[in-house]
Amino acid sequence: MSEKTISLADPIGSSTLQVIAKADRFNQWMYSEFKSVLKGEILEAGSGIGNISSLVIGDGMSITLSDNNIDYCDWLREKFKGASNLKNVLHIDLAHPDFQNTYFTLKERFDSIFLLNVLEHLEDDHAAIANCNYMMKPEGNLVVLVPAYRWLYCSLDKELGHYRRYTQKTLRTVLENERFTTKKIRHFNCLGIFGWFLSGKIFQSKKLGDGEMGFFNRIVPIARLMDKITFKKIGLSVIITATKR
Repeated sequence: MSEKTISLADPIGSSTLQVIAKADRFNQWMYSEFKSVLKGEILEAGSGIGNISSLVIGDGMSITLSDNNIDYCDWLREKFKGASNLKNVLHIDLAHPDFQNTYFTLKERFDSIFLLNVLEHLEDDHAAIANCNYMMKPEGNLVVLVPAYRWLYCSLDKELGHYRRYTQKTLRTVLENERFTTKKIRHFNCLGIFGWFLSGKIFQSKKLGDGEMGFFNRIVPIARLMDKITFKKIGLSVIITATKR
């Protein structure tokens, strides 16, 4: 499938994913933040074009990929065909109004589920997390990464279809209300706040550019150091790991 085909279905989202795909240091950094909690049969909900999927597959873990965008699902099947540890690529709509009947074969199917920059795209985030609970085995691990701070909501968020940005408290509340127990919550990418504020708030940019992401990718070692210095107390994103009760 060509980039043009994907762009026709989701022009801003696919453009952003393609820009981030080139940021190898950034993707490795994000993956390193949660890979230690992945276990057993893994589901990535909202795989997009497989930027993080490729790292999990490269580590030899057993994984099922999924997305609500059919074009992305086709892209993933083509991209990872032949990968023996890829179990399946599924079309999953976390916001489906009759989720349990539609996806009854996925009940308590997975030991780990992760959603990276997915929850903010869904109007009913509580229902989405409840549906993750439905698909997860007892004591399974859930990882969620979302954009942080309501005051940072800007033109970039709007164009990407974000309903909201989160605080640690609001994200924890969503998960704990849907029968998950928080294991760890922290911020990610302190340095990214400045770039997001400058691009989205000051310059009113409507898409993430190659230049900006390329520059940030080069300074990832500095960004990682900044997160250590700030003890992950502030950052462009919030990451939570939780266990199904």
